[in-house]
Amino acid sequence: MPSYSVRDVERVLRLSPDITRNLIKAGFVKPERGARREYRFSFQDLIVLRTARALIDAKIPHKRIRRSLENLRRELPESMPLSGLSISAVGDHVVVREGEAHRQVESGQYLLGLDVRVENGELRVVDRKDEASAPAAATQPSAVRDWFTEGLNLESSDPEAALSAYRRAVGDDSHHSAAWTNWGRLLHEQGRTTEAVEVYRRGLAQVGPDPLLLFNQGVLLEDLGDPTAALEAYQTALQEDPELADCHYNLARLYESLGKPQHAIRHLGQYRRLVASDGH
Repeated sequence: MPSYSVRDVERVLRLSPDITRNLIKAGFVKPERGARREYRFSFQDLIVLRTARALIDAKIPHKRIRRSLENLRRELPESMPLSGLSISAVGDHVVVREGEAHRQVESGQYLLGLDVRVENGELRVVDRKDEASAPAAATQPSAVRDWFTEGLNLESSDPEAALSAYRRAVGDDSHHSAAWTNWGRLLHEQGRTTEAVEVYRRGLAQVGPDPLLLFNQGVLLEDLGDPTAALEAYQTALQEDPELADCHYNLARLYESLGKPQHAIRHLGQYRRLVASDGH
């Protein structure tokens, strides 16, 4: 059965890692752990995550959201059917239908409508918009978010265009921490480490000590052979978000390599505590 990474969630569902982490902490999904303790999401997890975010954005009380997601879990197949899915929600009731014949819904009744498809071998989850949602257009994300979303969509097919989109996003809003984070990460993945260092430096100067920016900067500094600077980045990230489990894990590993087992044990204990609190 296929599974999906945090990056897949970011790309397919347009959810940033921090939002995904918060939804996991809230108990909406309980993903498995991979060989390196990374999160691995099932097809059901992806749909539940996207639905949870949509219902939260609609300001539905958490108790009702949990009931909705319980209904959704019961109705979802374990894997993507060839016919695709149509998912609709009315209050705390979620309806799942397969195939084209059941995609029409009564206008104005639904809090969310999702079409789930496999296109060119990739899972796609798309919000359905109808005329009933038109009055909300003024509250939709700005052009800044549009550039960020375009970057997410382009990462796998056209990384250069994705980099350009992230650059445009931070050009429109210099405090867009997720765009700075993804821009630097993508440069790092391409081996363009000098550029990535500069992006992280500029991003932190603009948005301040954002924990995910600092965490990614620490990973880059480790790869560049600068453990002292990496330690500082990780420690500052934890000052901002003490529950950033992966940061504790990286610190434990780094302290172990530096011959400081007591520090390593402390952070490994914190990592295990946080992972256990997520239900693993």
